[in-house]
Amino acid sequence: MELRQLEYFAAVADEGGFSRAAERLGIVQSAVSQQVRRLERELGVALFRRTTRHVELTGAGERLLPEARAVLAAARRTRRVAADLAAGDGVLRLGTVQGPGDRLPRLLADLAAAAPGLRVRPRRLGLAERLAAVRSGELDAALVRAAPRAPGLELLPVWRDPLYVALPAGHRLAGAPSLRLGDLADLPLRLAPRGHNPPFYDLVTGALRAAGAEPPYGPPFTTLQETLAGIGAGAPSWTVFYEVAGVPSFPRVAVRPLASPALTTYLAVLPGVPGPALRPLLAVLADPAASD
Repeated sequence: MELRQLEYFAAVADEGGFSRAAERLGIVQSAVSQQVRRLERELGVALFRRTTRHVELTGAGERLLPEARAVLAAARRTRRVAADLAAGDGVLRLGTVQGPGDRLPRLLADLAAAAPGLRVRPRRLGLAERLAAVRSGELDAALVRAAPRAPGLELLPVWRDPLYVALPAGHRLAGAPSLRLGDLADLPLRLAPRGHNPPFYDLVTGALRAAGAEPPYGPPFTTLQETLAGIGAGAPSWTVFYEVAGVPSFPRVAVRPLASPALTTYLAVLPGVPGPALRPLLAVLADPAASD
């Protein structure tokens, strides 16, 4: 029995399916299915009832899931203690995001002032890899955008930032001081496929549904520069984005802030008592000035 088999078992149970579990873990679905079947063969019981539309725990799966979670929690604690010992309790391994503005540099500067002896090792990883690294104990914490839930982890709100709309400069609403998503429901929306950034996709589409808006979909969002070029030079369309390195300016394109929703950045951590390397960061984030 391998720890990854238990991790995959728990992920499928949390997500209610193999494809969503694979998306969360950042691996292909066939690998999840293969490892879960190997675990079932080794244990001699079926853990899931599988149909073409649904996956649910069997009675044996329900009984064994808490045991699997306990083993995974013990493994995480062991890794965390070993990492603290190896680092002398003085290294914080932090998964980071780019931007917006100087948020991250200011946070790291505040942390250096509050805990001068603490060394920070920032790591840039994809969203799924970032969350998996926190679950495994490879990272002490990770910053994530727009993810209201992450099974097995605690998400602490860190800061909120506005979203922006880019639309043709000649549109009747191009001069509005701010916009709501429902204002542009008659114009094709350029949005990247969900798999590129599931939390952001769900944030935008959820806000559209809440507003009763169902805009037609235009060409997919690719890069910000390419998408703005398409809005400025192609058929009328619009997109939603968040600031990374400043709000861009592009010919024949108007950029306006959204009144709602806002983009929340969270700190993903393991539940329970934080380790000594993580405590200074949590103390800095608890200061109201850190979210300004």
